[in-house]
Amino acid sequence: MGGQDALERTVAGLGYDLVDVERSAGGLLRVTIDRLPGQAYSTGPGEAVLVEDCEIVTRQLQYVLEVEAVDYNRLEVSSPGLDRPLKKLADWQRFVGSDVEVTLREPFQNRRKWRGVLEAGGGDVAWRLVLPLDKPVSRTALKRAAKAAAAGEVDAMPVQQVLDFLLDEVREARLVPVVDFKGRRGLAQDDESGLEAEKIDGGQD
Repeated sequence: MGGQDALERTVAGLGYDLVDVERSAGGLLRVTIDRLPGQAYSTGPGEAVLVEDCEIVTRQLQYVLEVEAVDYNRLEVSSPGLDRPLKKLADWQRFVGSDVEVTLREPFQNRRKWRGVLEAGGGDVAWRLVLPLDKPVSRTALKRAAKAAAAGEVDAMPVQQVLDFLLDEVREARLVPVVDFKGRRGLAQDDESGLEAEKIDGGQD
């Protein structure tokens, strides 16, 4: 789309990550941003995007889009929310170790949607989801199984299943929302509001 490079340069220049760009009916241009780990922000500490972050990016993008003559009617800058999408390679690399829901382009074992902990694969496999056990395992059962495994009973421990896949096989991927009221997911009230900082008519001051 026109202005994509300008959007990426502007958002990155302000110290944020450009998560997604969407055009909707009525000329709405929706830009989703995120904070980057380890980056200091004048709007305050933390990993979650604040309304003030969206306002800063909105003002700068409004100016840049006018200079680049990008056609739009309204601009909306928002947070990715708790179920942040994984769009580019850097997203996958950043969220290794997180709970992720993956929707495959083609079904595997009659399923398209899979949920698990994201790991980087090896060899010809680019990525891997460590799937949850089918049945919960108690600590007592795990200790008993560990003792049996130490005694040579290799099949005593519960088997953790994995799903290996290439990024080309993925139609959509998102973080699984986790509300723990700490860090990035702690500002749930901000994320739930969508952090819609401003809706601005194109070409207005």
